[in-house]
Amino acid sequence: MSTALIVLAAGKGTRMKSDLPKVLHPIAGAPMLVHALRAGATLDPARIAVVTGHGAESVEAAALEHDEDIRCVRQEQQLGTAHAVAQARSALDGHDGDALVLYGDTPFIQPETLERMIEARRTHDVVVLGFEAADPGRYGRLVMQGETLERIVEFKDASDQEKAVTFCNSGVIAADSQTLFQLIDAVGNDNASGEYYLTDIIAIARNRGLGATAIACDEAETLGVNSRAELASAEALFQSRARQNAFDDGVMMQAPATVHFAFDTVIGPDTQIEPNVVFGPGVTVENGAHIRAFSHLEGCHVARGAVVGPYARLRPGAELAEDVRVGNFVEIKNAVLEQGAKVNHLTYIGDADLGEGCNIGAGTVTCNYDGVMKHRTAIGAGAFIGSGTMLVAPVTVGGGALIGSGSVITRDVPDGALAISRAHQEIKPGFAQKFFDALRKKKDMRNKGSS
Repeated sequence: MSTALIVLAAGKGTRMKSDLPKVLHPIAGAPMLVHALRAGATLDPARIAVVTGHGAESVEAAALEHDEDIRCVRQEQQLGTAHAVAQARSALDGHDGDALVLYGDTPFIQPETLERMIEARRTHDVVVLGFEAADPGRYGRLVMQGETLERIVEFKDASDQEKAVTFCNSGVIAADSQTLFQLIDAVGNDNASGEYYLTDIIAIARNRGLGATAIACDEAETLGVNSRAELASAEALFQSRARQNAFDDGVMMQAPATVHFAFDTVIGPDTQIEPNVVFGPGVTVENGAHIRAFSHLEGCHVARGAVVGPYARLRPGAELAEDVRVGNFVEIKNAVLEQGAKVNHLTYIGDADLGEGCNIGAGTVTCNYDGVMKHRTAIGAGAFIGSGTMLVAPVTVGGGALIGSGSVITRDVPDGALAISRAHQEIKPGFAQKFFDALRKKKDMRNKGSS
């Protein structure tokens, strides 16, 4: 049976003290909303509805950027969670299967947990996700009778006996989609907040003779983010998990607490990662690569045996083949470096194609931008580019060619050719001493005039 997702993302998040909608605040380089969508995606949902409200246009843009098939619906008035879910009715019209309600500000629910919820749906009409809370605080309480969930009680409406319950509500609910909306139609707002609580559907379901249960997950999965401090805690939790997963996958980190992963970082076994490395979104590093200290990578691919850094920056579109060397204070952007290419020092390579085994000297720059358009530089296999070379694109340097240090190359260089382009050097004996003497005299006169 197919599953549909309803992701609630309408809240303002006033405690964030931000103009940015709460669900768009990033964790590991991706909005919280995307984390929730990625977890739900493991169920291969037939439909996904995102309910927006505050900052609707921005939230909808982020959702559609992640998945253009998402259906966005708006909750114009903030009248509670049941009211929010009701807005998704049109998006799920005709859907024959389960509906799973998730939250855009609860980014850590694991795919395995959602799969257990769907499995429980085979024997129960409504399934709720709960957790044993170390500090139940103001969470809603799950009142159980054996495996049966009798009701959910909001903290502000709970009796003292109900407040003593430590099994708490995450808000995540699964039910047949038609059943879900029928139950929501019966929800009222006779409560302390005057809102339509999604949690009320449990008591309604039980009164109608429907079966309800709750399954438990680790409390950390249900972490909701409502403030800057909680956002920082969520980031720390993500990074801790990512580092452990990297170790489990055979990655070595000497100082793991200083390595920062993105939500989609992929690192192969036997990769060495030195301290203070940052992975932005879109990075894949193959087996046996070596990422040295203080390097920053985003939107790039690093093949087996490549070495990056220290203090290197790989920007989007950087493609490093096997055994490539990218050294200290080198920046690579939108460039392909074929096997064994070396760019070891103080160099910018942008919009370029470097052939196998070519060697790029220190201080080389591919001058790729003319103020309006970007242009590519092509360097053939085995070419040697001397230090301090400016390659003014569009330009091609042939295979096995040699560029003299300090050259400005504006024309194509054939295979195996030597190219040197330098200004004529003049030497004027004694001029330097006379020049500095004149400057010092001028400086002395200026100092006397100001005293």
